[in-house]
Amino acid sequence: MRTSDKILVIGSSGQIGTELVQNLREIYGIDNVVASDVKITDQAKEGPFEVIDVMNAQGILEIVKRHKINQVYLLAALLSATAEKMPKFAWDLNMQGLFNVLDLAKEKIVEKIYWPSSIAVFGPNTPSENTPQFTIMEPSTVYGISKQAGERWCEYYFKKFGVDVRSLRYPGLIGWKSAPGGGTTDYAVHIFHEALISGSYECFLSENTTLPMMYMPDAIKATIGIMQADSDKVKIRSSYNLSGFSFSPKEIALEIKKYVPNFSISYKPDSRQQIANSWPKSIDSIEASKDWGWKPDYDLISMTSDMIKNLKK
Repeated sequence: MRTSDKILVIGSSGQIGTELVQNLREIYGIDNVVASDVKITDQAKEGPFEVIDVMNAQGILEIVKRHKINQVYLLAALLSATAEKMPKFAWDLNMQGLFNVLDLAKEKIVEKIYWPSSIAVFGPNTPSENTPQFTIMEPSTVYGISKQAGERWCEYYFKKFGVDVRSLRYPGLIGWKSAPGGGTTDYAVHIFHEALISGSYECFLSENTTLPMMYMPDAIKATIGIMQADSDKVKIRSSYNLSGFSFSPKEIALEIKKYVPNFSISYKPDSRQQIANSWPKSIDSIEASKDWGWKPDYDLISMTSDMIKNLKK
């Protein structure tokens, strides 16, 4: 970490970006972290903010030069469930945005890039228990296909052009500071809000659909951790497996009932069930632990307690 670091977060108003910007500003200083999204948001009141269309390479370049940016976190993407409704647009957005930022590093305009991948890169033929870092990857969604392609391009740019790009395969993410953004694991955020507001929740996945999840503070910790790691410790330049804990809708409902005793859950699986069925149940992140010291702080019990406490406020 250097005091001269200037950071741009593209897609800063989403579920990850909202908390990432806050944490980065605590570390690097408010003026050294520029938030940006496709339209102006409340983040503009809290520090430097730019309106950026991730598809507009020239627009990104102008902002990077104006703010003397040397690190870019590219979070703008169309997520799994939303992308299935607009497949061509999702592919164009997810891929063109990545190329626009990779090319900035290729041309030595910025020094370091963070780009998130996802467990969506895996597919129905991937080993579902403790899914290894290197395994069969046959994604069955547009989101997953774009993330798998993005991983290959990240590694290519690293090997061919020396681009310092770093990436994590996020599991489902749970946080209380912002609304989820159209993913298949969104139920694990909605369920808390509905438990406290109405005391009941209708889940769009079946009760025993176990998926890998992570509490947002751990996701932010991992994201900043890999970006602050020495370059020689980041040995995988496609994307690292990242694990927190796994649970099903039935299991999280039982935890919530400890705090909301009358809470009830029903199940009405929709098109997202098919997506969930193609994803792993648990993730092996031994490579991240070994290379740059990854270790989660939260499990299902501590996450549920913290979510309930903060949402009640």
